[in-house]
Amino acid sequence: MNRKKLKILLSLFAFNSISLYLFFSSSSDHHHKLLPGNHKPSPENPKTPPGSHPHFPISPRAKPWPILPSYLPWSLNPNVALRSCEGYFGNGFTRRIDLRRSSVDRELRTSGRGGWFRCWYSGTLQSSVCEGGRVRMTPERILMSVGGENLEDVIGRKEDEELPNFEAGAFDVDAGEGFGDQRKLVDVEFLNRYVPEGAISRHTMRGLLDSIRLVGSSEFKCDQWIEEPTLLVTRFEYANLFHTVTDWYSAYVASRVTGLPTRPHLVFVDGHCRAPIEETWKALFSSLKYAKNFSGSVCFRHAVLSPLGYETALFKGLSENINCHGAFARDLWQNPDDLKTARLSEFGEMTRAAFGFPVGRHRILKPGSGHNILFVRREDYLAHPRHGGKVESRLSNEQEVFDALKNWASNYLECKINLVNGLFAHMPMKEQVRAIQDASVIIGAHGAGLTHIISARPETVILEIISSHFRRPHFALISQWKGLEYHAINLDGSYANPRVVIDQLHNIVKGLGC
Repeated sequence: MNRKKLKILLSLFAFNSISLYLFFSSSSDHHHKLLPGNHKPSPENPKTPPGSHPHFPISPRAKPWPILPSYLPWSLNPNVALRSCEGYFGNGFTRRIDLRRSSVDRELRTSGRGGWFRCWYSGTLQSSVCEGGRVRMTPERILMSVGGENLEDVIGRKEDEELPNFEAGAFDVDAGEGFGDQRKLVDVEFLNRYVPEGAISRHTMRGLLDSIRLVGSSEFKCDQWIEEPTLLVTRFEYANLFHTVTDWYSAYVASRVTGLPTRPHLVFVDGHCRAPIEETWKALFSSLKYAKNFSGSVCFRHAVLSPLGYETALFKGLSENINCHGAFARDLWQNPDDLKTARLSEFGEMTRAAFGFPVGRHRILKPGSGHNILFVRREDYLAHPRHGGKVESRLSNEQEVFDALKNWASNYLECKINLVNGLFAHMPMKEQVRAIQDASVIIGAHGAGLTHIISARPETVILEIISSHFRRPHFALISQWKGLEYHAINLDGSYANPRVVIDQLHNIVKGLGC
């Protein structure tokens, strides 16, 4: 009997082994067919639940996308409603405009002679994510400073010197064999319709598109090739955290909308000097280089043009009503809602994961560790070549308030309170993000440093102290769009009564259960 059972077990084991082999063999073929940019739902590209990601072949030089609890699919959905939360924060880029088709099926990104170029337009944001294959950049035809210098070496340099001006042919697309005379890829009518200037006085990405020419393969000579997907980014207020976060988010969205299988490489098409914020760019993406740091022409197998940060909902929400509220991705997967979004939570998790921090939804407090209350401070620092090094005070008695909170926290008996001195101007970006993710409460005067709340955990509580001179909705909106509990102390002037701040904070701490 035992011998018979053993034979049955061995037969079952052999059968399962063969089945698993056949399954993984077919899966391998299947995954290799799932190449980036396939926006059309199909049996080979089914919808995936939150936290799940499509699988693509991974390049050893490119960073993989991390697994994010709040991730929802970015595949093209033509039914995304105009001015819905997905339209504002997710893939509302539903209109495809093919400017140049290759003779080879570009949906499969196979290599071949002749390039391709297309744009994805969002009627909600009035902007486009554009991408192309066999795109050449000639840095000598981009008029701007070199970029990437030490700040101390370029003190006094004007902003106009750092912003790019594109000569004709700064960028070219290979139009294939037998193509006739050179001509521009787009005309003014296209630019006005799909890349409108709006209120942006100098739309550098529009200028980049306007410079692109179509050239024959015989003229398409390259000094070097970049084989992996590359994101082209132009920045304006590159040293301000709020505006940089809008650039980060735009770059992330562009990468997802175009279905990139791994995190792209970055090329800054501007001449700004280095800034501490650059640390996060490098963490989020696979590599970073300034356009003028290339020698000779460089060709991209796949280039993606990131919209300006001014065109994101994060910035547009300051001047138009974006009625969206944060929600959990799992809830939205089961019950889609045009008035709710998990996209900012997804991006906050992406930022934490980029630095190697855990991305679970909830904070697990170690016994005896207590609650961290992070006070985000405003400090003097040299931000850019035109900056004097002095930061305008928005809380005139900030040190007094901090000292009062420190005394209150040290004498609080209900639970342990750790008051964290958030001197962000003198902290590496990784440590700033660590402080944000470890905080139960984040408090601070209105200022760009509070933009870090985009990386806060879902249960974090925000307390903003607002001077009567700086009543702007930036952080109330980010809190709303992320679903964070938000409180504000509106001042008459810039002086805050420490007792009022303590009382408000005491009520918040009691709500945390201590």
